Amino acid sequence: MTDVLHTRMSKEGRVLIPAELRHALGLQAEEPLQVYVVDGELRIVSRRQGIRRAQAIAAKVRQPGVSVVDEFIAEKRAEAAQP
Repeated sequence: MTDVLHTRMSKEGRVLIPAELRHALGLQAEEPLQVYVVDGELRIVSRRQGIRRAQAIAAKVRQPGVSVVDEFIAEKRAEAAQP
């Protein structure tokens, strides 16, 4: 989708996301969203997409055959064993 759609902000600060965009992004009513500013732009991301991004980042640094959970537990046990 490359068309620019227009909307307005209400006096209360509410912004209506046009139906075409909600549909294109697969957004559902009452769905939790992440809202933040990057380089002066307001970004709205669904929780699902935020999780996918985090998983993609983690996949880049994940070592095959190594359990991150096991490493975390081992670190916590080592910390607890120290006086």
